[in-house]
Amino acid sequence: MKQFDFLVLGSGLAGLFFALKVAPPGRVAIVTKKSSAESNTNYAQGGIASVTSKEDSIEIHVRDTLRAGAGLCREEVVRAILADGPARIAELIEIGMKFSEREGSEGRELDLGREGGHSKRRILHAKDATGREIERALLAAAAARPNIEIFENHIAIDLITAQKAGGAAGETGAANRCLGAYVLDRNRNTIETFAARTVLLATGGCGKVYLYTTNPDIATGDGVAMAYRAGAAVANMEFVQFHPTCLFHPKAKSFLISEAVRGEGGILKNIAGVPFMDKYHPLKSLAPRDIVARAIDNEMKKSGQDHVLLDITRKPAAFLIERFPNIHSTCLQYGIDITREPIPVVPAAHYQCGGVVTTVDGQTEIPGLYAVGEAACTGLHGANRLASNSLLEALVCAHRAAERVRAHPDPAGEWALPPWQPGHAQNVDEMVVISHNWDEIRRMMWDYVGIVRTNKRLQRARSRIANLQEEIQQYYWDFIVTSDLLELRNIATVAELIITSALGRPESRGLHYNLDYPNPDPAWAQRDTVLRKPAAGGNESSKRLD
Repeated sequence: MKQFDFLVLGSGLAGLFFALKVAPPGRVAIVTKKSSAESNTNYAQGGIASVTSKEDSIEIHVRDTLRAGAGLCREEVVRAILADGPARIAELIEIGMKFSEREGSEGRELDLGREGGHSKRRILHAKDATGREIERALLAAAAARPNIEIFENHIAIDLITAQKAGGAAGETGAANRCLGAYVLDRNRNTIETFAARTVLLATGGCGKVYLYTTNPDIATGDGVAMAYRAGAAVANMEFVQFHPTCLFHPKAKSFLISEAVRGEGGILKNIAGVPFMDKYHPLKSLAPRDIVARAIDNEMKKSGQDHVLLDITRKPAAFLIERFPNIHSTCLQYGIDITREPIPVVPAAHYQCGGVVTTVDGQTEIPGLYAVGEAACTGLHGANRLASNSLLEALVCAHRAAERVRAHPDPAGEWALPPWQPGHAQNVDEMVVISHNWDEIRRMMWDYVGIVRTNKRLQRARSRIANLQEEIQQYYWDFIVTSDLLELRNIATVAELIITSALGRPESRGLHYNLDYPNPDPAWAQRDTVLRKPAAGGNESSKRLD
């Protein structure tokens, strides 16, 4: 058994920032599925939204966030996170983060971008590779801390709770406290027990649940699935944000065209070269993401085309190459010169607004278990995340979670954690079963639970996921676990949560758009769809809506 004070699952901004905060007094294990730099953070192009300009204010940022959230944001949470943003940005810069700058009237100043839904320029960025620069700075800082140990190519299987440990020891009635996790070492193909008095889920989102996504392959909703299986509440999973502009090319995999391109003047056009966003919103191409994604989806369906165009050729070539070097060079690899021709784009699953229910300090319903970043649902994003608020939330809530556990440390456990029991599991005989179910879930979610939904499609998806869940669960118990099997199990769980949540909201609000209920219902404002795993021997009635 590996014993630590803190166990962090995930190596993005949320996990690394938390680890740096708690490392001085305690030993920290960071478990990450692939390399330490592989995370949703690393793929974030746009930046971090925070008030740093005299022309801006926290009140204006709050107003923009609430407007985008379509009546579901928790205003007290919004104010707490946005107000703490400038201090955390300063701390990130002190750690070594280098944001883009420009010449101002008083010398060098931060180069602030603007994105959809923002009424002011407030996006701090490192050109168009902000996430990569954040990962560089934080990983360098973590490497300098001897009491932070990073376990690469390790994937968590399940959380260990006191109930599970007590049950294994023949005890009953144990409080449902988190004590650690079972983890698969992918290199050695062994399963290890990690014990810790505090466990942080910083596992990111679930984009790979869908056929088309901007997320890396690791984004399989692991944290949400594990927390749900352990008994934690999960909320608002119906609100999946589809980024309007993913590069459309047969050889391009999940390459995002940052919203900052539209912020700098990019215009969405149909295949004939005619702008169309003026028909959908006064902000045109800078409308909130849910509106832009639905508009593109509608234009594609009307025309029968499989993509639209994003045109920023009216800007000087030198400006585009300087401001968007990553996008420019990547598009060139696929024969597209963004300085001379429009970019073919298509919407893709991008961000999970729901997640494990937490306080603004990252606390879940299970003592000892915290969740921060995209895996958590704090109430900041509501029904639609305002662009670039996600990295801000990860930064602020990781700080607050660390402050919480340092001020109120979780007690050291007396539990003898049970080792992993493989039972009579055999080696997987046919990997084709896993790959087939993986593909079926992702296509089903894209076709039936995508940007625009109907009751009939959702009910069909619910029926199919129930059958798949039964098949996957049997496969899980019969065969020795592999990373592919674990991720399949998790995306099936998350798919079920998204479908159940979508069926449980009889209205259209923010990112959830149902043709059978095309308008928002005032009765559902400030009402979350909260799901809990039925108790053993229970039934679906133990799922409820708040």
